[in-house]
Amino acid sequence: MPPFRLLALAVSTSLAAGCAVGPDYQRPDVPLAERYIGQAAVESRSATTTASFAAWWEGFGDPQLSALVSQALAQNLDMAQAQARVVQARAGLGAANAALLPSATVNGQAARAYQSLETPLGQVLDTAPGYDRYGNSYEANLNASWELDVFGGLRRGREAALAEYQASEAGVVATRLAVAAQTADVYTTIRGLQARLEIAQRQVDTQQELLEKVRLLHEQGLAAEFQVQQTEGQLSQVKASVPVLQAGLDAAMNALDVMLGTPPGTHRAELASASAIPRAPQLTATGSPADLLRRRPDLIAAERRLVAANARIGMAISEYYPKFSLSALLGSAATQSGNLFSSGAAQSAGVLGLRWRLFDFGRINAQIDQAKGQEAEALAAYRQSVLRASEDVENAFSALVNREAQATTLLAGETSLTGARQSSFIAYQSGAASLIEVLNADETLLRASDARAQAQTESARAAIAAFRALGGGWQTEQLAKR
Repeated sequence: MPPFRLLALAVSTSLAAGCAVGPDYQRPDVPLAERYIGQAAVESRSATTTASFAAWWEGFGDPQLSALVSQALAQNLDMAQAQARVVQARAGLGAANAALLPSATVNGQAARAYQSLETPLGQVLDTAPGYDRYGNSYEANLNASWELDVFGGLRRGREAALAEYQASEAGVVATRLAVAAQTADVYTTIRGLQARLEIAQRQVDTQQELLEKVRLLHEQGLAAEFQVQQTEGQLSQVKASVPVLQAGLDAAMNALDVMLGTPPGTHRAELASASAIPRAPQLTATGSPADLLRRRPDLIAAERRLVAANARIGMAISEYYPKFSLSALLGSAATQSGNLFSSGAAQSAGVLGLRWRLFDFGRINAQIDQAKGQEAEALAAYRQSVLRASEDVENAFSALVNREAQATTLLAGETSLTGARQSSFIAYQSGAASLIEVLNADETLLRASDARAQAQTESARAAIAAFRALGGGWQTEQLAKR
């Protein structure tokens, strides 16, 4: 059998078999517990509402929260960046697909030349009878080429590009989850700070009223000067907490505007009126730690990047082997335009090309080692991402359960301290208690009310963190099935 036909048979057999050098991807095993440590406690909570994982923010029962999250998902600039990365990855995948297909170009030219008589060639030609220093040429060709992916280097490249594209798609979903969670978190923080400001302002009014009564008693000779001064000092301390809370509220308002893709101050008037702190809904169908591999898009993206790194090992190994290509030319060339497409002007060529880095194995070895190192890094990053995802869920579950317990205890204590404060002031008016006891009761009540508002805020934020950690916020598992 002629060598050319033997080579063609080997090439066609390899292409038909679809072989590709390098390791095929195998999903790594990551040891995970069967259940979360805090899963039983979270599932046994009592809540007035429930939430679906697809749109968990609606389970908080706050229409303004739902509207702001929807607005952020439509306008947030982090989302715009993530979607732009998908466009880039899609273009890379298109280039990798095109590399597997033949390519063709059409070119043509028309030229007119004038030969110098002072060159050796011109002097020789000038002696020929009827020599014309002017010359014309016309040419039109169709060129086609195809790199035969015998050992699968190009297919491994396409595999890597596809995995990167899938990772970018998962990245968009991960960004969507982060934007929804951050928007809800900032909104909850705003409502919590507004509640704390209201408590502080209420305490300022109470202290102001107390100061007026102490001054009246002082004028009547029933209270000492130092009691007036003590009351004034206590009032100043309460007033001093207001600017700190206001600064935090302003920062949260600005952060929410940025999340919504708008200049700071855009939604301040809309949120100026205080509203109740969102209450955490019931978490159902929390699943197991193993479910995070399919639920959390950031883990899907990390695994797709691992797939891409694995495929690049095959790309590097394929450089050990020769590269074959087929090229063809079909066209026409003539010295007169009228003869360009005549039968005598036809020209064609076929080429079987070979490129082999036969004496460059040292550099190829280095490239393979580099690809293996990148794959090992991606594997460690994937495993760490899985462990950190489980940690996120456990921390959020613990914070949710304990903060809710704290809020319940503080609410009961706040009710008792309110009654104690009223009793102490009545006793002070009758002379049965000192002013210090009244001031202590006020300070204790303020701390309890403020701590209760903080606990309610943090329990809602913990619920938001739990939904985010569990991968809530999208409906399809299509990315995980690819």
